Amino acid sequence: MANLVLVYGMRLLPADEVAAVAAAPIALKNGNQAQVTMHILEGSREQIEAQLRHSLDAFFDFYPEI
Repeated sequence: MANLVLVYGMRLLPADEVAAVAAAPIALKNGNQAQVTMHILEGSREQIEAQLRHSLDAFFDFYPEI
C-alpha cells in the first residue's frame, strides 16, 4: 500500500463567534482539486477531546483495508 497523507486543521474559537464553516480546497500534483470537509466540535476541553477521538476512530472505520 502507498503512503497516505491525513490532511487536517484545528483552531479553537469562542463557540458563539463561529457563523459558518466551508470546505477547504486541496491542490493535487496532477492539477486536480479535492475538498476537505470541515467539522465542528463544541463543548468543554474534555468533551472536544472525547468527540475528536471518537471521530478519528469512526473515520478509519471507513477504510478497513488500512
